[in-house]
Amino acid sequence: MAKEKKNSKRLTKKKVAEMLQDLFMRNPDKTLSFKQIFKELRLVTHPAKMLAVEAMEDMAWDDFLSKVSDNSYKLNLKGQVQEGKFVRKANGKNSFLPDDGGKPVFVAERNSLFALTGDRVRVTFMARRQNHIKEAMVIEILERARDTFVGTLRVERDIAFLSPDGGGFAHDIIIPKNKLKGGKNGDKALVKVMMWPSEDNKNIIGEVTDVLGQQGDNDVEMNSILAQYGLPYKYPKRVEEAADKISAEITEQDYKEREDFRDVTTFTIDPKDAKDFDDALSIRSLGKNLWEVGVHIADVSHYVTEGSIIDKEAQKRATSVYLVDRTIPMLPERLCNFICSLRPDEEKLAYSAVFNMDDNAEIKSWRLVHTVIKSNRRFCYEEVQQILEDNGVKDSTGEPAPQAGPEGYKGEYATELVTLDRLAKRLRAARFKHGAVKFDREELHFDVDDKGKPIRCYFKKSKDANKLVEEFMLLANRSVAESVGKVKKGQKAKTLPYRIHDVPDPTKLETLREFIVKFGYRLKTGGTKGEISRSLNKLMDDCNGRREQKLIESVALRAMMKAKYSVHNIGHYGLAFDYYTHFTSPIRRYPDTMVHRLLTRYQNGGRSANKEYYEELCEHSSDMEIIAQNAERDSIKYKMVEFMADKIGNTYDAHISGITSYGIYCEIDENHCEGMVPLHDLDDDYYDFDERNYCLVGRHHRHKYQLGDPIRIVVAKANVEKRQLDFSLDEGRN
Repeated sequence: MAKEKKNSKRLTKKKVAEMLQDLFMRNPDKTLSFKQIFKELRLVTHPAKMLAVEAMEDMAWDDFLSKVSDNSYKLNLKGQVQEGKFVRKANGKNSFLPDDGGKPVFVAERNSLFALTGDRVRVTFMARRQNHIKEAMVIEILERARDTFVGTLRVERDIAFLSPDGGGFAHDIIIPKNKLKGGKNGDKALVKVMMWPSEDNKNIIGEVTDVLGQQGDNDVEMNSILAQYGLPYKYPKRVEEAADKISAEITEQDYKEREDFRDVTTFTIDPKDAKDFDDALSIRSLGKNLWEVGVHIADVSHYVTEGSIIDKEAQKRATSVYLVDRTIPMLPERLCNFICSLRPDEEKLAYSAVFNMDDNAEIKSWRLVHTVIKSNRRFCYEEVQQILEDNGVKDSTGEPAPQAGPEGYKGEYATELVTLDRLAKRLRAARFKHGAVKFDREELHFDVDDKGKPIRCYFKKSKDANKLVEEFMLLANRSVAESVGKVKKGQKAKTLPYRIHDVPDPTKLETLREFIVKFGYRLKTGGTKGEISRSLNKLMDDCNGRREQKLIESVALRAMMKAKYSVHNIGHYGLAFDYYTHFTSPIRRYPDTMVHRLLTRYQNGGRSANKEYYEELCEHSSDMEIIAQNAERDSIKYKMVEFMADKIGNTYDAHISGITSYGIYCEIDENHCEGMVPLHDLDDDYYDFDERNYCLVGRHHRHKYQLGDPIRIVVAKANVEKRQLDFSLDEGRN
């Protein structure tokens, strides 16, 4: 060991670099951690290890190595020319995302070849200049992400053009006067590109395909958001006509083939403004502390046959879209709001997961059956919550209601609701004990008037009534997934779309651990999945109600992976389920309809479905889910700016909700509206962005703006067209 130490002292950076080059060349496909590298090269002293770290940073800068994490590298086997997706930014800081999932690479505007966000491109990497970041140049646009865009028409005497929404364009789209389709100055319109830029002509030429209406009108703006994301804003007439021909009659054959639940106490629990009821709960006592709980789901696949015109439209949409003031349904209104919807006092066809469980919510047996049901009552969440609280349920404590007095519980169907709440709490406790992650996120909601104008903005938190429904939906989804996916050793599971959720990103988890130390919290980032999730839950409990709660929740959420659909099951980390699918919302999600069809097919002895075909549908559904969420967020942004438009100059207490290199995002405490204080407004110092610690730090005075800090702001601008809310600092209070 002494000899190694002596040799280590004589090592130079050049010598260490040669040793590293040889090591990585011998292991071209391996990711090597610092620990492995130090061991292989026998680097035992701190100076020798630091030499190796510095050498690897230089080798990564020169693209000889690829940095995998903060403490691991691998040999860079990528070529000079690569393919991937282009991302355009309004500030000109465009980027290239390689197909292999590597880090984004900067693309200057002059090197973008007029590529737009989402376009598949081929790039070449430019020769690295000393002390400059890595850059790429687009050399070919392989595939345009889209050719239709929404924006505002500017019609002048000699020329017309479209200013596209979203800030993803370097230039406006020129519209020939004979291609305006009646569009006028200030109208929102949908434009199809007829000619893309070339070496001879740098302009984008398009034609109007639909005039949406005058800018600023609520319906027009909501339809513009949908059109911007390529989402449909009106239902095809031929599909609605096909739905009108579907009979709502329940035949004698239907009654014979199904289990009859019409006389069992059943009700729906939904938001107060819901029109489509795709799930209902039933409950009856089986005696001896046993309960039968039915999770009844609208039998959409009975009415929507595979390959039909309605099915093709639903498949294309993949999901209903929920904007602030409206729902854009996946299915025609006749189906989603009437025929399939489990409306009260109407006999309906359902696909049901029926559970026999004891007072501890332990499942004794369960069955999956097609049923006929009749809902006794339509509840909204607020009504159920009130009944639970009237009977002694203490919300958020996890405590069930006390035993009923001699006169029983108070309220309509109170005994059934209190019993379901008690069982749901047992299921929830078991789920968290098994390792489920506890994230109770609040959702921003608006109250709007009859013209769609927002009159109130507030956070809605999930209460016991919501959690009651959630637990039984989770139970049904997990059970049907297990019924197909969980097979005996040696057997092969049949094809099924699963809802999967991967383990957290280890690098981001480590960043979270390092970040929370400064607040006095600890987090376990190694060990089993259950140990990590239990440590995360303890962190959420420990910071609950503290000033830094939202800050820590925000950073923790960034470490989580996104759930998606796939036929390749890896389990659901967040829920701690080995098997999980979506079965309970076929009116608003296409994967649920897929699952219904496959379950029926397998119950009837059918063969396993084509895996590749269903994986394609899963990928499409996952993509459409993200697009729908983005449209929903944009509608929230629009309503937020609209709500604040008449409050310019008002001052508010707020807290910092986001930190970027170009400014700080602040959320107003009173109404939860979020805007940005641009970096140029912080003119008292030169501020550096500390990405790792989520803060801006002044170079001279060391003043720090950090996520979660309280701040006093003035509403400076409310640009409805750009959906942008700007704040400035209230100098008297900061």
